[in-house]
Amino acid sequence: MEQKGVQLDRESRSSRKKDPVTLPCGHNYCMNCIKAHWDEEDGKKLYSCPQCRKTFRWRPVLLKNTMLADLVEQLKKTGLHAAAADHCYAGPEDVACDVCTGRRRKAFKSCLVCLISYCEKHLQPHHDVPQLKRHKLVEPSNKLQENICSRHNEVMKIFCRTDQQCICYLCLMEEHKGHDTVSAAAERTERQRELEGSRLNIQQRIQDREEDVKLLHQEVEAVNLSADKTVEDSEKIFTQLIRLLEERSSDVKQQVRSQQRTEVSRVKELQEKLEQEITELKRNDAELQKLSHTEDLNQFLHNYPSLSPLSESTGSSSINIRPLRYFEDVTASVSEVRDELQDVLREKWTNVSLTETEVDVLLSQPEPTTRAGFLEYSRKITLDPNTANTLLLLSDGNRKTTSMSHQSYSHHPDRFTGCLQVLSRESLTGRCYWEVEWREVVHIAVAYKDISRSGSWDECVFGRNNKSWALCCNQDSSSNLLYNKAPTPVSSSQPSRVGVYLDHRAGVLSFYSVSETMTLLHRVQTTFTQPLYAGLGVYDSFAELCKLK
Repeated sequence: MEQKGVQLDRESRSSRKKDPVTLPCGHNYCMNCIKAHWDEEDGKKLYSCPQCRKTFRWRPVLLKNTMLADLVEQLKKTGLHAAAADHCYAGPEDVACDVCTGRRRKAFKSCLVCLISYCEKHLQPHHDVPQLKRHKLVEPSNKLQENICSRHNEVMKIFCRTDQQCICYLCLMEEHKGHDTVSAAAERTERQRELEGSRLNIQQRIQDREEDVKLLHQEVEAVNLSADKTVEDSEKIFTQLIRLLEERSSDVKQQVRSQQRTEVSRVKELQEKLEQEITELKRNDAELQKLSHTEDLNQFLHNYPSLSPLSESTGSSSINIRPLRYFEDVTASVSEVRDELQDVLREKWTNVSLTETEVDVLLSQPEPTTRAGFLEYSRKITLDPNTANTLLLLSDGNRKTTSMSHQSYSHHPDRFTGCLQVLSRESLTGRCYWEVEWREVVHIAVAYKDISRSGSWDECVFGRNNKSWALCCNQDSSSNLLYNKAPTPVSSSQPSRVGVYLDHRAGVLSFYSVSETMTLLHRVQTTFTQPLYAGLGVYDSFAELCKLK
């Protein structure tokens, strides 16, 4: 009932302008609405106001509220017309018609010839009079006076290209005499052409940037998908690795416990035998003691042969008591496995560790031009002893390598055996920079991890295969860049310090002569398919990875 009453009240408010009536309680309704409401209540013989719920025993007689009806009619006539009229007149923010008197209407157009703004009514002559039809009409503007020369009070229809400003014809004969001038319309046409060209350029750039944004969006999706898949796969692999270690731990535990039970059973069995022997020996000792106290000679001699002979003794030499180190060999084996696993993880982790991920689709970072700029990308790089040829000595915290006599390095599958070379321990991705001091003959290189460590000369030496790039430096001759056996002359100068800049994602590898200024020796532009490692090839000389601040 309440919901229905509210709905009736809303409908009555919207239609109260039609025959308004007043109930005894003082509330007003449309006559048709309240009649329809009370018609539904006829069966109850009880009539109420839908708004205040006041009840009436008898159905009230409805009389038209003439005052309210007149007020509604007046509002209909004056209010709507006034609103429409107000809309036609200029407000504080509008351009007003310059012809209107009294309250001025909104301007519909401005004339650049008359320098006047017109409402629709006063603009009509510009549509009817032939001479006025040739005038230039524009959108309403409050800045028409800016087209008037402040000095001569004339329309400025000329553009002075020398002074880059609009002038009138009198200015042309005075202070702008001899200047490069054209009509303002001609200048507008030319500027309009330039503007359209600029717009086309901007629109093309917008289109290009929108395409770049799409590429970046795709890049973000690709990065997210790749990261999610990598995390998921890595978790599975580590779960398998953990499960494998748990299985091996369980196997070791079971084997040790089984051996423990066997050893304990063997010892207890021997212990029982010894205890039985002790009991028997004590019994024999008691009999012998009793016999030794017999004073009757005949009794002594008669009983002596009847004593049971001693059983064969379990000599102490048959019991091998080992030191308390029964399962140390198992512990040693497990420790050896742990150490080998740690070595593998330490050596391989650089390939697993997260590398710098950079989105270069839109704007790739330019290569630095100063040494300070390069140093922002400096990396701490050390040489990997497991890759060093046995004729190379590593020193200074594995940053320096010198060709020497044979070194007693342990065997390792990553060691170069056919050439005097060594690789860095750290893998290089993203943007990296390092510097190398050298003497005599060296190869300053980068290489993939899977470069051959033994075999033919072309398979192993930096720069003679498709897995490495090398700057070949020789103090007695010019340098060259070597890749896949193809040399490229670099420079006649022989810098004692070489800077190496790598932008792995952009496929840029640059070699610089380092001094007060950075001099480019050679730049490689390619596509790197794997992480790279810094490499040094040293022949009767030394090379050192410099400490960079």
